Amino acid sequence: MELFNRFRRPILIAVGILVFLMFLNPIVLIPAGHRGVLLNLGAVSDRILSEGLNFRVPIMQSIVRVDVRIQKHEVVASAASRDLQEISTVIALNYHVNPEQVNLIYQNIGEDYSERIIEPAVQETVKAVTARYTAVDLITNRHVVTDEIEKTLRERLEPYYITVDQVSTKDFDFSEKFKAAIEAKQEAEQLALKAQRDLERIRTEAEQQIATARAEAESYRLKTTALNPLLRDMEWIKKWDGKLPQVQGTGAPLIQIPFQQR
Repeated sequence: MELFNRFRRPILIAVGILVFLMFLNPIVLIPAGHRGVLLNLGAVSDRILSEGLNFRVPIMQSIVRVDVRIQKHEVVASAASRDLQEISTVIALNYHVNPEQVNLIYQNIGEDYSERIIEPAVQETVKAVTARYTAVDLITNRHVVTDEIEKTLRERLEPYYITVDQVSTKDFDFSEKFKAAIEAKQEAEQLALKAQRDLERIRTEAEQQIATARAEAESYRLKTTALNPLLRDMEWIKKWDGKLPQVQGTGAPLIQIPFQQR
């Protein structure tokens, strides 16, 4: 007890200093996936605080935490195609803030860069890209259009210290009038395809019937050719009176009459 009383004043002073420092909070914790923008009396410093424990000068320095992980932002974009068809689509943008430039984005843009920079950039990019394609091209070549939108957005957002990781688009939505025209065209194409198939079927059936008729005609001709000599002989036999002709020399008809042996 005497020892405590002896050092009570230094101990109280040390505890007081520790409590004061804890109240001023000189230790700053930056969570994973974040960076700290260091402000000296409100002015942005060149120093960027990394993840983990960091120290600051109390009262004089403050910290702004900035998320540098990949984030997703969806924008409903409206535009017009090259043939002046109104379209709309949902652009899903995956992006992240450059970790080594968080102080610049905070200094030049602020914390609301999503609304101030990303959304206008997406709207302008979609309008610029879709204006190069017809409505039909937007439907049939959606992956090509998406790649071009991603490339353009990457170039547009890079000066603002934002890196585009991936862009995806949902199906382009058109006016009801255009949808009806597309459906009518598809129905017409299907009817034309069916008519063509029916024509091919009829042509094939006709060719098969012609081939059958030709085969039957050829068979009949062969049979007739084989029967003509027999018919001629039968006709001569009917007219024969049973007497052998009295002729000399050659040229008399010779008929072979088959006999059945008993």
